[in-house]
Amino acid sequence: MPEYTVRTDLAVEARELSLGGAEEIEGVSYNRTEVNGNIIHFMEVLDDGGAKQIGKPRGKYCTIEIDSLTERHSDGFEGAVNALSSEISKIIPLDRRDGCVLVVGLGNRDITPDAIGPLAAENTLVTRHLKEHLPEDFAAFAPVAVICPGVLGTSGIESASYIKSLCDNVAPSIVIVVDALAARSLDRLCRTVQITDTGITPGSGVGNNRCEITAETLGVPVVAVGVPTVVDIGTILADLNAGDANQLPKNMIVTPRNIDTEVVSAGRLVGYAVNLALHKGLTIEDVDLLVG
Repeated sequence: MPEYTVRTDLAVEARELSLGGAEEIEGVSYNRTEVNGNIIHFMEVLDDGGAKQIGKPRGKYCTIEIDSLTERHSDGFEGAVNALSSEISKIIPLDRRDGCVLVVGLGNRDITPDAIGPLAAENTLVTRHLKEHLPEDFAAFAPVAVICPGVLGTSGIESASYIKSLCDNVAPSIVIVVDALAARSLDRLCRTVQITDTGITPGSGVGNNRCEITAETLGVPVVAVGVPTVVDIGTILADLNAGDANQLPKNMIVTPRNIDTEVVSAGRLVGYAVNLALHKGLTIEDVDLLVG
């Protein structure tokens, strides 16, 4: 009987699943640090062997565990934003930091667990047009454009096709995509942010794969930022040894009870972090004024 496949978009979880009793995986480098109370897992898939072992493409993956992610008013919000913005800055290629940045909020804002991308986009400063028309007044800002392409079911257009068309027209130096993810651990829901330079395949964590959004498909580097909001129910029941894993319910997912407030806070945090990563010298107080 085929073995049940655990679904997760998080590279750190894929590594944990692949380790077994080993201490490391050949072709995969890993480092764990703690910065201001936030645990940071940095992993790089170095070759095709490592990619095959953990089921993730070659590239860099940074996962930040932020307990205070959902608390906008908490003392930890500023530290969480700064930690996240710092890691986003590290993933952005050095030769791509002076050009236009296209920020894409993926997902369906009408489905609460899938609204991370659009909510992050709402909290991202749009400056490309200002830089073009008032360059001296906005010299300190990076040129940023923001879009929310929606989903295939509501637009009839694949997100990847929409973004590729804009890239051909706007010619950004880099694309940053923000999306909701699936995890295997309930403890990581809305408490974890993953950043990677490998791009993203929307819907892959819940078995609804769409076209890839990567450097290969768009022609420009892609940085993906994601927050896990759901766990496949089969993963939970398999962990609990609740019967034959292959007979578990299909197409069912679990999300936190207070997901509506969780995604609003997570979207704000990611949006603020993107702003600080792109506009050097900007503070959280500045973003509060400009976004509000």
